[in-house]
Amino acid sequence: MSTELRRLRNYIGGEFRDAADGRTTEVVNPATGEAYATAPLSGAADVDAAMAAAAEAFPGWRDTTPAERQRALLKIADAFEERAEELIAAEVENTGKPAGLTRSEEIPPMVDQIRFFAGAARMLEGKGAGEYMEGLTSFVRREPVGVCAQVAPWNYPMMMAVWKFAPAIAAGNTVVLKPSDTTPASTVLIAEILGSILPKGVFNVVCGDRETGRLMVEHPTPAMASITGSVRAGMAVAESASKDLKRVHLELGGKAPVVVFEDVDIAKAVAGICEAGYFNAGQDCTAATRVLVHESVHDEFVQALAKAASDIKTGMPDDEDVLYGPLNNPNQLKQVEGFIERLPAHARVEAGGKRVGDQGYFYAPTVVSGLKQDDEIIQKEVFGPVITVQSFTDEDQAVEYANGVEYALASSVWTRDHARAMRMSKKLDFGCVWINTHIPLVAEMPHGGFKKSGYGKDLSAYGFDDYTRIKHVMTSLED
Repeated sequence: MSTELRRLRNYIGGEFRDAADGRTTEVVNPATGEAYATAPLSGAADVDAAMAAAAEAFPGWRDTTPAERQRALLKIADAFEERAEELIAAEVENTGKPAGLTRSEEIPPMVDQIRFFAGAARMLEGKGAGEYMEGLTSFVRREPVGVCAQVAPWNYPMMMAVWKFAPAIAAGNTVVLKPSDTTPASTVLIAEILGSILPKGVFNVVCGDRETGRLMVEHPTPAMASITGSVRAGMAVAESASKDLKRVHLELGGKAPVVVFEDVDIAKAVAGICEAGYFNAGQDCTAATRVLVHESVHDEFVQALAKAASDIKTGMPDDEDVLYGPLNNPNQLKQVEGFIERLPAHARVEAGGKRVGDQGYFYAPTVVSGLKQDDEIIQKEVFGPVITVQSFTDEDQAVEYANGVEYALASSVWTRDHARAMRMSKKLDFGCVWINTHIPLVAEMPHGGFKKSGYGKDLSAYGFDDYTRIKHVMTSLED
């Protein structure tokens, strides 16, 4: 007996619509490996319609007062709280994440982030008016950039949607957002929530695949393209956007080093690193994936880490004892398996290293040691529940190894020596450096990297500024 699949639809100009040509794609629950919905496979006509709706809505939304935009965002935050269980259900179906952790670790920060940007809407910063040339007064206007084309990833589809729309809308822009083709359900529900609060056309959702995203970025209407995704995808967006000089905001891959010195409490460090490395199945560009341990405590640390990893559970969303759920899709499972299968002979799998069960896309918490700096698994992003361990001899070598990758998003230092922690925070070439912790984020602080991790900031006043443009106005004081 077959179960009828739920039908997800685009949200364009205040209306839910199928793709213009009727094409759809199946959406699979990664915990079961079974399809539960269909979503539009949007083409050029759908992208045109969404961009037209956003462009039509822009002048009116741009001209609202900051107070009006703040009130709208505060209503959205309240609605997220009121409909939290619906959002959790959609996200769990999207991703297979544990329901309890989604409730405690995603809903509260999302609501807080929306409220932060509601406040930011009324804190636009600029230089005071002044006479910098005799007889002339200058001042600065900070304005929205226009229509924003935004592409969200599949690892945190619900939260990344918030990171995209909240600062853009707070600044007075209008939005066309594309969720990942594997995780559209929670974004479509978000469209329903926002549609009941915002004027039509301010927020639009277009479902689809990589080609849909390309059409959005290359479309002549948007003034800005923002993507959270892989380095490959980010480079493609930057190249496409360069053809008409769109602004680009890129939050891409990561390979976070975790530098552990000999003076740490090993048990506490292992506990914190395990949580930061395996949370969300390691599908986090800031995950604590690449541990560098001082040689004097290396063996003890590896033993403790392997034991802790073997005690961590992965499983179904309704199991309250699991730390993480499945990998998002079969391609991601294949990628993680491939890294382990291709390990060099000198590497040692200390824990895990295998798929769990034959239903869904679960993978065991894995620890790999004995690695060299130029090994593939050190240099490339695995994006799975895999923690690698290397040893270092001194602070200089720790910095060399930590910085010796093409990514530069996040890092952490574990030591009781304050001066050493401060030196390391200066030398580590990453957009974030945590000290004796790893992965906490707050709305007030920026998130974003350097090198092939992209450019531009999410969260914070810096992230808000990215969605504005600066205009100089000068006026004569003479009649």
